[in-house]
Amino acid sequence: MQQLMIPGIATARRTTHTLTWKKRYAEAAPRPVRVCFLIDELAPAGTEIQLLALIRHLDRRRVWPYLCLLRGDNAVSQALEPDDCPILRLDVGSLRHPRTLLRAWRFLRFLRRERIDVVQAYFADSSYFGIPTAWLAGVPHRIRTRNNIGHWLTPLHRRLGRLLNAFATRTLTNCEAGRQALLAAEQPRPETVLVLENGVDLDRFREIPPMAARPATMAPRVGVVANLRPVKGLDVFVKAAARILGRQPQAVFTVAGEGELRAALEQQAAAAGLAEHFTLPGSVADMPRFLASLDVAVLCSHAEGMSNALLEYMAAGRPIVATAVGAAPELIADGIHGLLVPPGDAEKLAEAIGRLLEDRELAQRLGAAARQRAWERYSREAMVRRFEEFYLSLVRMPNAATTASTEGYTWPAS
Repeated sequence: MQQLMIPGIATARRTTHTLTWKKRYAEAAPRPVRVCFLIDELAPAGTEIQLLALIRHLDRRRVWPYLCLLRGDNAVSQALEPDDCPILRLDVGSLRHPRTLLRAWRFLRFLRRERIDVVQAYFADSSYFGIPTAWLAGVPHRIRTRNNIGHWLTPLHRRLGRLLNAFATRTLTNCEAGRQALLAAEQPRPETVLVLENGVDLDRFREIPPMAARPATMAPRVGVVANLRPVKGLDVFVKAAARILGRQPQAVFTVAGEGELRAALEQQAAAAGLAEHFTLPGSVADMPRFLASLDVAVLCSHAEGMSNALLEYMAAGRPIVATAVGAAPELIADGIHGLLVPPGDAEKLAEAIGRLLEDRELAQRLGAAARQRAWERYSREAMVRRFEEFYLSLVRMPNAATTASTEGYTWPAS
């Protein structure tokens, strides 16, 4: 059986350290709920960031986390591994490879040995691999997680998703739009699909000054935080920027993130005459500082679940223009917390951004309202409490998966 690994501790000490750690918490409280999180690998992206934050902040007296990775053998994934959670790398490549059956047997034995109460799988491969294996292992609660609206689903994925309904006891999503999309595409029983909203580390953004403190004489800055992928609609943002530049000739446009579209976006910006006004700084380590430099923060995606970037814009108190996709209309009331526009419409996007650049009073009011909403409802602590109470409810009500009537239920924010 592959050894549990705790990064940052010498191999010879890992098992002893884990046992000591367990013993310390076992002496302090009754047996916590044992939750095994299964994901393909770790990356600096939205779902993974939320999962890592959850693992790090769970109260070990209530919920004991394990992290299992289908792969996780690359340097980026290993650098992101939490240092206070047992980690198992399964070394699963293609699910079609005969060796995958052996990996599934090892995972099954691990689940039985650790007496796991809950397996929660993220992404398609981990769900296809982990949910049936957890069922065979006798894990009582088998949860798949869908934190998007399934824009990537193929007919095969839809069929496999419907097949998973026979093995999963719950499906979690982070917004009502995601829930409705999943019900339509894969047809699980409505009472088994729950919404648990994301949260944001508000303390990181506590020191950002309000928009009123930003000098009016500075060149206007408009920014997006997004992976450079087609679904993020960044080509639409470049088109909108070209329109705005005619009215705001000093404006600067920035997209913080990495991805496959870097070269294409650079070429598009140059062709649109934006070469000196458009920057791609890559991934930004100091997100509060980046957001503090913006006059308008933009979400221009074609599809989203509950966007982490949007939550961070709100926490930072930035005036927001967002496409009305996924959870954006749930987070932002148009004209109150920000401005909503149709996805894919560069003209409407440019019009809304230009409106906020020209009307500082409106921008300040929307930014302040968005910040207040984030601080009232979307703290990381509230998110962790939602998940802890959910896991505890499964153990308290072992037959909840088949008897509960929770259609349309969203877990309380606090």
